[in-house]
Amino acid sequence: MAALPVPYKRTVFLPVGSSVKIQGTPTKSFSMRPELFVDFHTGTQEDSDIAFHFRVCFGKHVIMNIRKGGKWGQEVRSPVMPFENGHHFELGILVLLKEYQVTVNGRQYYTFPHRLDPGYVKMIHIWKDVSLTSVTIT
Repeated sequence: MAALPVPYKRTVFLPVGSSVKIQGTPTKSFSMRPELFVDFHTGTQEDSDIAFHFRVCFGKHVIMNIRKGGKWGQEVRSPVMPFENGHHFELGILVLLKEYQVTVNGRQYYTFPHRLDPGYVKMIHIWKDVSLTSVTIT
């Protein structure tokens, strides 16, 4: 399967019940501190508000947050690291009524309560140190 371009941008509509599945592999060894950013934007520009920011600092931690009016909210940081050095991953983000539910390789690891209405999400932006093989929205 051919790799998708990174950064990857796609216009979306993510009502409650929808999900995003991202398949990829980190492009650098964890010793080089690679990252993965997944942003759910409320507009079609990168400077728009972010209803959900999911940042993986591979080998270290995960950060979840929002950006509203150009200002970042209170971040939620988790030391749980289910991603493995050099290994393919499947990241799933399910839009539930009150929160996002995040799975890695089929197991739930994180939740993040909605601070901005997910119904306003218009674009998904995936970027940083990953090779993407698939992005599926259902």
